[in-house]
Amino acid sequence: MTTRSFAFLVNPSSGGGAAPRVVVPLARALREAGAEVEVTYTTSAAETPALVEAAVAAGAVVVSVGGDGMLSSVAGSVASLGGVLAMVPAGRGNDFARMLEIPHDTAAQAALLLSGAERAIDLLRVTQADGSSYVVAGSVYAGVDARAAEIVDRSHWLPSKLQYPYAAVRALATYRPVECVLEVDGVRTEHQAATVVVANSSFYGKGMAIAPAAVVDDGLLDVVVIEAASHLDLIRSLPKVYDGSHVALDEVTVLTGRQVRLSGRHRGGAAVPVGADGEALGALPAGADLPLTVELLPGAVRVLA
Repeated sequence: MTTRSFAFLVNPSSGGGAAPRVVVPLARALREAGAEVEVTYTTSAAETPALVEAAVAAGAVVVSVGGDGMLSSVAGSVASLGGVLAMVPAGRGNDFARMLEIPHDTAAQAALLLSGAERAIDLLRVTQADGSSYVVAGSVYAGVDARAAEIVDRSHWLPSKLQYPYAAVRALATYRPVECVLEVDGVRTEHQAATVVVANSSFYGKGMAIAPAAVVDDGLLDVVVIEAASHLDLIRSLPKVYDGSHVALDEVTVLTGRQVRLSGRHRGGAAVPVGADGEALGALPAGADLPLTVELLPGAVRVLA
């Protein structure tokens, strides 16, 4: 059997510095099994494409070590070059790894990397009003959840397990409705929403099952719209998001499709924040003539899972 080789791309700041602690024993286990392993530490998304290109040219499996943001920064380049992707969860959320049931212990991770099967999964392409585009693995969201992600980024003073719940409650307590225009495969609707999520993966926000029916290789986007409600009602409903039961609420609409266009602004005219896999993407376009566009890329990348 041919032994795989691996190019680890590690974000050393992921998970509050957890990534290097994860990599060292895993790389040792792989090398002891006879695999070639190269480890590169980087915090620069700008240098990622060149690192991925070199790894794929060498025939190595590209291993993203970090969180969801790190994975998305790598996945698009691997997909475009026809390479193979793997992931080692070492961030704060690790929601895409959760979706693929990637193990956390070293022995199981090594076994998956050495002998796991390849699986073709979908990705998302996000195109903004200015024409810039990004490839995303998990989900794109606009509204209160993007605001919560901003709060998480400023909540390092809290223990990791409390950062996401704290941010969610604080964002819900202060949110303003989004007046938005949503178009899914050409069908247009208008909403007064707390948030709109375009999902490939079920999970975001460190284990919230925001789109419980989402499947990463079904060729469909799951679009979840949570209509505006009172602050208290939204906070009371928050626990339902962890098990996915929120989709049964009257205030929640779930749609599926292959292309989504979204625009809008807060009631009163303020800009609406947009995020993707834990990373900020700026503001939602206000006008429906130049919307944010999310397209499905079916079977875009092969992963070890």
